[in-house]
Amino acid sequence: MKNTLRYYGPAILWALFILIICAIPLGSVGNSPMFFEGFDKLVHCGLFFVLSILYCAGSIRKWNTRSIRIEIAMKNTVVLISYGALIEVLQTRIFTWRSGDWNDLLADAIGGCMGVFGVLIISNALNHEKS
Repeated sequence: MKNTLRYYGPAILWALFILIICAIPLGSVGNSPMFFEGFDKLVHCGLFFVLSILYCAGSIRKWNTRSIRIEIAMKNTVVLISYGALIEVLQTRIFTWRSGDWNDLLADAIGGCMGVFGVLIISNALNHEKS
């Protein structure tokens, strides 16, 4: 458990932040003219983008490598999408003041995949530069 917190601590804290943000009742904030249509999806995508980068960084530190292997990247993607699905189920069943939405899950998956893909590209580019 201590090693998990050492490697994945920032990702776990960010995941808890996402859970809290997705659990609080927003009331009429979502209908404010400050936000455009689809702003919620953009927020979901951004939150999971950051989560995926933190999670991949933890995997790189845990496995003591300079880049992330493709099988670890795939596992991370499955974990991220599963977490997004869990949040949507919680919004449907437990946080009834929020609504679970397939489009939110799609935005979570896109953000997670973008982050994993970004880590793969950047880590491979940095390793190629050093060789």
